[in-house]
Amino acid sequence: MVGLLAAVKPIATPEVVWSALAPQLVMMVGGVLLLTIVSLVKGRLGRGAYAGYTVVVALVSLASVVPLWRRLQDSKGGPASLVGGAVGFDGYSLFLIATMAVGVALAALLADGYLRREGLEGPELYVLMMLSAAGGGIMASANDLIVLFIGLEILSISAYVMAAMHANRVSSQEAGLKYFILGAFASAFLLYGIALLYGATGSTNLAKIQAFLSDVVLVHNGMLLGGVALLLVGLGFKVAAAPFHTWTPDVYQGAPSPVTAFMASVVKAAGFAGLVRVVVVTFDTYRLQWKPAVFALAALSLLVGSLSAIVQTNVKRMLAYSSINHAGFILVGVQSGRVGTAAVLFYLAAYTFMVVGSFGVVTIVGGTGDGRHHLDDYKGLARTRPLIAAAFGVFLLAQAGVPFTAGFLAKLGVIQAAGQTHNWTLAVIAMASAVISAFFYLRIVVSMYFDDPAGDPEVEVEGSPLVPLGARIALVIAVIGTLGLGIVPGPFTHLADDAVPVITAAGR
Repeated sequence: MVGLLAAVKPIATPEVVWSALAPQLVMMVGGVLLLTIVSLVKGRLGRGAYAGYTVVVALVSLASVVPLWRRLQDSKGGPASLVGGAVGFDGYSLFLIATMAVGVALAALLADGYLRREGLEGPELYVLMMLSAAGGGIMASANDLIVLFIGLEILSISAYVMAAMHANRVSSQEAGLKYFILGAFASAFLLYGIALLYGATGSTNLAKIQAFLSDVVLVHNGMLLGGVALLLVGLGFKVAAAPFHTWTPDVYQGAPSPVTAFMASVVKAAGFAGLVRVVVVTFDTYRLQWKPAVFALAALSLLVGSLSAIVQTNVKRMLAYSSINHAGFILVGVQSGRVGTAAVLFYLAAYTFMVVGSFGVVTIVGGTGDGRHHLDDYKGLARTRPLIAAAFGVFLLAQAGVPFTAGFLAKLGVIQAAGQTHNWTLAVIAMASAVISAFFYLRIVVSMYFDDPAGDPEVEVEGSPLVPLGARIALVIAVIGTLGLGIVPGPFTHLADDAVPVITAAGR
């Protein structure tokens, strides 16, 4: 018996550098801790406590990125693999985790007044936001396809529940059900893609797959290409890229407006985090095979998003198709390969401010019941709510790509990346799409500034026409971010340039 026990080898457990995982852990532990506190404390916490707690957690997660970034830039530091090579530590993951933390903080500020107005105040939405963002952080730093899938599921399941959280609106529950069913199909495609890639390369670890493809020339690569194609389907769903976009207008319209802001910023950023890390970096040696597929996704997203938005009269649906169009622009950067990575990161950071601000205005104008989203509801808004209209005008013009805004430099960056890789066709499609999309953005601006108010000009928020404090703070930050990135882009562009995605092997 003693000899048998001596022959048993101890289980080799990977060394975990907890400090390098701090941003993800802060989000995850923060969500679990809030749920625990609420379950132990009788009665509700003070007004705004849940939102304030979530903002603090997001800011702590953002602050924990700073020392890690400094360590990464140190001559003795550099990218590394963690947890036995399952998780990567590089500037790319830190940049995106910071972007998602900003999105969580802004969405939580919007949700505070909204939940009280709708009679839904509670900790559930905030817990789900933090857990979903933690899943997004896992996706951004995944060095293994299984870890990527786990992060995707943590992100997605929380988002499904958030979309259906408005118990008093059938459209919200319908949105959650549609999102769940179609998201389950997308997850299945992704999982099948992982299985095919494992069959083709013998591993799910991205570093091992990259090394295998660098050393081995596959004569029959149908299984490998099939796996990459299924990965594009699964991740294309998450970023709302055409033709996998059909869920987006219904879900964006039906979900609570702060949740829509969260999905359009954090969930989209997480989807692109996984897409770039897996496709662009890991399968760089097969870029001639996957680039045509990404070209098709980008072109379809640009055209479908812009042309479909023109005929919409519901502002939330219009912004949903706008989100598809923006996904197309980001895919232009993805299609450019490593050359476009910095442009993709800058675009995601800029889009976070623009889209959260846009849906922040939608949250306010929507009024009690979250149903005032027709274009007519925005008529004359500049006369009744001049500051709200001015903020919305900034966000819309930025999304249209007007100079001195973040949107202009974001679009310029991905188009320049396409030009550097001599992909002039996609660059022309992107520019044509920008012209088309400017029509429906200006359509809302014209309605706000040149049309007479329709109906009751006052938008009720808790019985008062005043904008909730949280929403005001979120809009001010979003305006500053949108204009700041457009006027003084240097610091962010330098950060994006330094945030190079790197796949490192275990032990490095």
